[in-house]
Amino acid sequence: MNNIHSAFIVAVVALVTILLRFLPFIIFNGKAKTPKFVEYLGKVLPYAIMGMLVVYCLKSISFVKAPYGIPELVSCALTSLVYLWKRNTLFGIVAGTFCYMMLIQFVF
Repeated sequence: MNNIHSAFIVAVVALVTILLRFLPFIIFNGKAKTPKFVEYLGKVLPYAIMGMLVVYCLKSISFVKAPYGIPELVSCALTSLVYLWKRNTLFGIVAGTFCYMMLIQFVF
C-alpha cells in the first residue's frame, strides 16, 4: 500500500510540473498576442526572485558574534565579481557557494 501511495504522489507531482511547464505554450500558442502584463512579469520577476533569495540567505547574519558575517559577505562579493567578469549567473553562484563552503569548513 505504501509503495502505491508513493508512486501516486510522484505521478501527481510529475503531472502538475509538466502541466505548469507546458501551460504557457498551450495558452499562448502563437495565435494570440502575449499580454503586456505577462511580458512585464517575464522581465521583472527574475530580478525580484534573485533579490528575494539574497535577502533570505543573508537574513540570519549576526554582526555582533563571530564570524561577524564575513563568510557570507565575502561570498556575496565573489559572486558579484564573478558575474560581472564572466556575465554568467550560474558560474557566479557556483563560485560563491564554493567560496562560502570553503570558508565555513576550513577558515571559520
